[in-house]
Amino acid sequence: MSHPALLMKAAIFALVLLLMPAFSASAREQKAAHELLQADSQDILPRYLLAGPNGQAVSNEDFRGRFQLIAFGYTFCPDICPTTLVEMAEILRLLGDQSGQVRAIFISIDPERDTPQILKVYTAFFDPQIIGLTGSTELVRRAARNFKVRYAKVREPGSDNYAVDHSAGMILLGPDGEFVRKFAFATPVAEITAQLAQILETPQAGPPRR
Repeated sequence: MSHPALLMKAAIFALVLLLMPAFSASAREQKAAHELLQADSQDILPRYLLAGPNGQAVSNEDFRGRFQLIAFGYTFCPDICPTTLVEMAEILRLLGDQSGQVRAIFISIDPERDTPQILKVYTAFFDPQIIGLTGSTELVRRAARNFKVRYAKVREPGSDNYAVDHSAGMILLGPDGEFVRKFAFATPVAEITAQLAQILETPQAGPPRR
């Protein structure tokens, strides 16, 4: 499927989400999504070195002074990732002026297909404030390992096409770059926004760097 077709699918999917009070993922996707909660939060090492929208090197250190709201996924993801990005965009909207304190980040776990340019177009569709990061297979694997995110290719029988089962949810880092908390997949947007707003009101050290 081409990426214009994927973006059209994402647009229709986003509209459906706005019209429906609830969304039900497939059993396999729900299982993968909830795996994120199984990791010990204390074991998370909030470090990454990846490529940004223009191919430039981007690391967790680039956003010191700003909160980072991070999700892992991929652009060919049929349900979980569009859901997460729609919710991420809505969180930023609801935060209003406070959203300037948050850098929203989507890290691809499919570097073979997700180039920086493809990610740039994909994330901008949901909200221009969301940036997409990718990298070499090893750098992506290292970032996922640091954040305790699991992922694995699932090939379609008799086809070169594949999906990627992966942990879902959002991870929040503080202005000091340290882990703050996880938000489980399917946590209501209003609940995440309320918790984020409360955290953002707590005095933090240093202004955003970018």
